[in-house]
Amino acid sequence: MEKYKQKLGKKGEALAEEYLKRKGFQILKRNYRYGRKEIDLIGKEGNTIVFVEVKSGRCKSFGEPLLWVDPRKQKNLIEVANGFIQKENITGCGFRFDVLSISYRKGRQVIEHIKNAFMVP
Repeated sequence: MEKYKQKLGKKGEALAEEYLKRKGFQILKRNYRYGRKEIDLIGKEGNTIVFVEVKSGRCKSFGEPLLWVDPRKQKNLIEVANGFIQKENITGCGFRFDVLSISYRKGRQVIEHIKNAFMVP
């Protein structure tokens, strides 16, 4: 089961990267790690650095994939984003957190892109 979930996740990340590139994003990093935590994609849209969490799922019994980014996950994403900003010495641009949800319904994929999915407290 774990291999299936990993495969689904990797496929979702690749689809998300393609989707964002088509929307004009420049992809800066994929699977960026800071300690034991990770952000799926880091991109740039205009003068904004965008930290993207990708959620893929087939089964709605656990709710929409978009809802899987709970407060604990948000805290982890913020920590990784801060590490990236400091390490890369990024200044002079905006930042935001997006969630890109990829669901599979009736044999087709449905992509939902939520910009500013959550704010840094």
